[in-house]
This record gives sequence, C-alpha cells and structure tokens, in this order.
Amino acid sequence: MKELEKKLSDKQINPTAMRLLALDYLTKRSAAVSLTEMELEMDRSDRVTLYRTIKTFEEHGLVHRIEDGTGITKFALCQQGCDPGHHHDLHVHFFCNSCKETHCLPKTIIPEVVLPEAYQAQERELIVKGICAACAV
Repeated sequence: MKELEKKLSDKQINPTAMRLLALDYLTKRSAAVSLTEMELEMDRSDRVTLYRTIKTFEEHGLVHRIEDGTGITKFALCQQGCDPGHHHDLHVHFFCNSCKETHCLPKTIIPEVVLPEAYQAQERELIVKGICAACAV
C-alpha cells in the first residue's frame, strides 16, 4: 500500500481510500478498462466518486483515456513522463476483435505525421485492430 501511496503523492494526488482502491485495481489490469467495468468489478465503489477519481488521475498524468472505436472510453495507467494535463505516452493501442480488450503497446510508438502547411496537430492516436496474442493461440 505504501507503493501506491507514493505513486499518488508523486503525482500530487491526495491518497484517499477510493483513490488507493482504484489505483490498485488499475495496477493489476493488463488491459484498459471502462468506468463501467471498474464500477462492476470494484467492491465499495460509487459511480460518481469513481468518475471523479479517474478524472483526477487523468488530470495529474496518472492515466490516459483510450477511444478504441467501440464508443466506450477506456482508461489505462500512463507510462512514466506524463505530466498534469499533458500526456507524453504516444504509443499504439491494440483492440482485439475476439476478446474485445484494448491493450497499450508502449514500445510501439505512433509514427510522426507530416501535415500540410497551416495544419496544426493537437492530438495523435493510433488504434490497431486484430487478434491479440492470447486469442491467437
């Protein structure tokens, strides 16, 4: 629990009971999760408090949101280097068409895109869809 408290305090997040539970839950996940999944799987969680917790985590650079094309926003822990309000983990996300899980691929970087003059990029996302390693077996 001390490690979780340190992770929160390193991001200037006050370690409340719900924040510690949410961080513990996210740390144990191998795939990105939606707020609904978190609410259903976490005991003693209330939707509004959980939403505020994830919003705080995102604002402080602890989690990032993933729009994987399913219409459901998912969240995953950030890699080191994300700052409050500014995420630096520009990696590919993989959506498995079989198990419907979304995975971060932190070692697969989104390639630089050269835009025409006068175009200004504000965000970059790349979702690859297919069959994950676990489902391919």
